[in-house]
Amino acid sequence: AFVPSRLLAICQRARSNYAMSNGGGVMSSTTHLLDFLEEPIPGVGTYDDFHTIDWVREKCKDRERHRKINAKKKESAWEFTKSLYDAWSGWLVVTLTGLASGALAGLIDIAADWLNDIKEGVCLNAMWFNHEQCCWGSNETTFAERDKCPQWKSWAGLILGQEEGPGSYIMNYFMYIYWALSFAFLAVLLVKVFAPYACGSGIPEIKTILSGFIIRGYLGKWTLLIKTVTLVLAVASGLSLGKEGPLVHVACCCGNIFSYLFPKYSKNEAKKREVLSAASAAGVSVAFGAPIGGVLFSLEEVSYYFPLKTLWRSFFAALVAAFVLRSINPFGNSRLVLFYVEYHTPWYLFELIPFILLGVFGGLWGAFFIKANIAWCRRRKSTRFGKYPILEVIFVAAITAVVAFPNPYTRQNTSELIKELFTDCGPLESSQLCQYRSQMNGSKAFVDASPNKPAGPGVYAAIWQLCLALIFKIIMTIFTFGLKVPAGLFIPSMAIGAIAGRIVGIAVEQLAYYHHDWLVFREWCEVGTDCITPGLYAMVGAAACLGGVTRMTVSLVVIVFELTGGLEYIVPLMAAVMTSKWVGDAFGREGIYESHIRLNGYPFLDAKEEFTHTTLAREVMRPRRSDPPLAVLTQDDLTVEELQGIINETSYNGFPVIVSKESQRLVGFALRRDITIAIENARRKQEGILLTSRVYFTQHAPTLPADSPRPLKLRSILDMSPFTVTDHTPMEIVVDIFRKLGLRQCLVTHNGRLLGIITKKDILRHMAQMANQDPDNIMFN
Repeated sequence: AFVPSRLLAICQRARSNYAMSNGGGVMSSTTHLLDFLEEPIPGVGTYDDFHTIDWVREKCKDRERHRKINAKKKESAWEFTKSLYDAWSGWLVVTLTGLASGALAGLIDIAADWLNDIKEGVCLNAMWFNHEQCCWGSNETTFAERDKCPQWKSWAGLILGQEEGPGSYIMNYFMYIYWALSFAFLAVLLVKVFAPYACGSGIPEIKTILSGFIIRGYLGKWTLLIKTVTLVLAVASGLSLGKEGPLVHVACCCGNIFSYLFPKYSKNEAKKREVLSAASAAGVSVAFGAPIGGVLFSLEEVSYYFPLKTLWRSFFAALVAAFVLRSINPFGNSRLVLFYVEYHTPWYLFELIPFILLGVFGGLWGAFFIKANIAWCRRRKSTRFGKYPILEVIFVAAITAVVAFPNPYTRQNTSELIKELFTDCGPLESSQLCQYRSQMNGSKAFVDASPNKPAGPGVYAAIWQLCLALIFKIIMTIFTFGLKVPAGLFIPSMAIGAIAGRIVGIAVEQLAYYHHDWLVFREWCEVGTDCITPGLYAMVGAAACLGGVTRMTVSLVVIVFELTGGLEYIVPLMAAVMTSKWVGDAFGREGIYESHIRLNGYPFLDAKEEFTHTTLAREVMRPRRSDPPLAVLTQDDLTVEELQGIINETSYNGFPVIVSKESQRLVGFALRRDITIAIENARRKQEGILLTSRVYFTQHAPTLPADSPRPLKLRSILDMSPFTVTDHTPMEIVVDIFRKLGLRQCLVTHNGRLLGIITKKDILRHMAQMANQDPDNIMFN
């Protein structure tokens, strides 16, 4: 967040009169931050790829644009209409983003379900139906085997003509592996050839972009198209990944594309990031069917600058996206999510103990996963193994498919697995997890006469299969997250927690049944009553594991209760999520997204990270004692040739402008890109600009000999209110200023004389050094 009063002061100072030392003259009071010429220079004020935006300059530009619109709107009806369009453009762009996000999410859900079922068989009546839809109209299904109907043929039945037997099992096994490898190969090939930015979750990069970093093409049209297609393929391949994180990336691509339709957002990088914040809320809204959770996720996890206006627009974007998804109804259950559940048994105080233990497990899993996954990704970057992403994806997909097929809990879609684990056992459930001894005649329905639930052989077999599935998911998720395919982390983490939670829930349930006379059960768990809900434990475990990996708290609790409809279970969810965060923070305060940001070396200043060291600005600023002198420009002594020489000999992004080499008094700051563009523009449009032409940044031209070539005025590109601190300013304050004002650089002075400069990268290097890390290995290349 910004400090509004400080920003206002900067904008006002930039517009106020500015007396120039040695500069000849006083600026007009109408001059604003960039002191635009009568004809603004095209390209000035834009940014190169992999550079950080200047938040202060962008906000001042937007204030100036707003003032001009307000001044003109009373001149004519047309100007008034333009002002209304400008005011409503923000709502219009988030509406379009919400519509596109909801439509794409529905398309991805339907396509992924269909492709996932293609691995096991095909619908003869209509090939575009998935397994469930194929059997909807059949009159030959039974309660026990409701997923079997003559219209749906497995690949063994289609190729060999038989559904049972060792031969059909081997054929189905082979076809499952074949389709899994085909989908994975096609996904990684499309990403590698057409859109390399379409890989991964996308949330670490979106966090970095929202903090002000420019990554051209990351939110472009090709990335959107390839990410949408390959996300379907990656989910259908059976890899241990989810589509929720990438859906945030897809929504942000939509927001970025639509923002170019409106000059208010296309020409201002800070305003564009307000649209992206709303888009990320819409992405989570359609990913989980959690509009409120999406807004809180954007606020808590990804957004860097989140004013109240953005909160309302995020809420509206999430609402529109959820409405569109509900209209499409991709799951056929009239719900926004696949695993909506309703529990009818209240929770009891004693159950907080296993809930907290699940929180401890979630924190330990999160800490272990972050360290293991980052170590593997670092090894991938530093060895030859990372040079063959297609082979890596095929190898991981092959292992996943070979190991997953024999176990029904790993063979099925991960979302379906979570749904089964969340669901409470009742008369209509046919899951193996609900095969208790109170069943009769082979039916899997309950007998109402006896609510006692001793576990039968089916439940114990399911527990062993779930234990194997837990180990499999833990190992494969570590190696899958970071592959060159779209890969989300939410669903695999929730699956791991749900498996652990269901196992714990069944254990507590059986303990209460066989030992109902124990003191902890005697008061509230009478004989013949249902006391424990194993599905609730799965829900709490899922939240705990996701919290341990991402370190989310408020938004996670809201997402989970919106996801499941379990509103009365907020206290257990809060207890588990806070426990997982505390346990995870004991091993390291960074979540998985912050860890990947650091691994990739993005210039991201995390607001959650505290800076407690007692260093001063002069210890961090450049130049150091061993460095060459600071590259500076004088306000009216340089020629075009000398200025171009300084630019060519250095790689700095900007240069302080001083009165003279002797006085070192600061005048302002000029960006390298702006200088280059301004010189090229002047040579093209102005006659008489030569290499020997004098360059001046003052209001009036310096006194020159009569035979001198025409001078070049570059005052329009000069920032005359650069942020400065003294050399004795504590770095704790400097870091806070960079975070809250979104600065790119800060100049260091002593009694008004320029001493040096501190950039965002200098601060990141210094923080790494203070944390005993190698400062040269953290910067983005």
